[in-house]
Amino acid sequence: MLRLLLLCGALGCGAGSDAAPLTFIMLQWTQVSKGSSVFWGNATLGGRLSHILEDHNVTQVLPLEPPAVWAQQRDMVANYLSYFSGIVQVFSKERPLNYTQILHCRLGCCLFPNGTAHSFYEVSLNGTAFLTFRVPTATWELRWPRRDPVATFAQRELMKYSETTHNLQHFLNTTCVDILRAQNPQTGKQRGRSHAPLVLGLILGVSAVVGMAVGIFLCTGGSC
Repeated sequence: MLRLLLLCGALGCGAGSDAAPLTFIMLQWTQVSKGSSVFWGNATLGGRLSHILEDHNVTQVLPLEPPAVWAQQRDMVANYLSYFSGIVQVFSKERPLNYTQILHCRLGCCLFPNGTAHSFYEVSLNGTAFLTFRVPTATWELRWPRRDPVATFAQRELMKYSETTHNLQHFLNTTCVDILRAQNPQTGKQRGRSHAPLVLGLILGVSAVVGMAVGIFLCTGGSC
């Protein structure tokens, strides 16, 4: 059954500190099984649910974009996920994947009252830490508990592209933090235009790249 897990607050951002940070957190799951792909997840802005992903459908919960702009962004995400699902189906016909793989991506940023910020991106595979993006150096690091060709393959693929290295670094260091700075903590109202839908498209695209890297290897004889 498709499950939507909602996590709010300051996870990974010093939740136990007296001065609670403002957060933007995105969670996304990709499940690949028997040639099919299922996606689900959500985004929270300042602890409030802002977006929901269920399969290929993305819902904007907070009115962060005008309807016409949001419709365009929503369609772009849906098209990208449909393309990814098609790739998985092609590979599965050549090398059937008879067991389930679940990829979980968690990323976001925190803005503290003193103006400092912290960003993060973590990936797990089947509940085990898989990869972490080191924001200061724009590099992917292995988190797998043992040296494994699947994790090494995914890391190598992600390091090949600017979209998953320097562009992602810019998003986490700049775009994500700017989203938080556009919020007025006293009133909860925005002072500037949100880029949250653009963020949603980015994270789904990046996580799909990871999923594709894993899927390609598994469908050509690899195993976890």
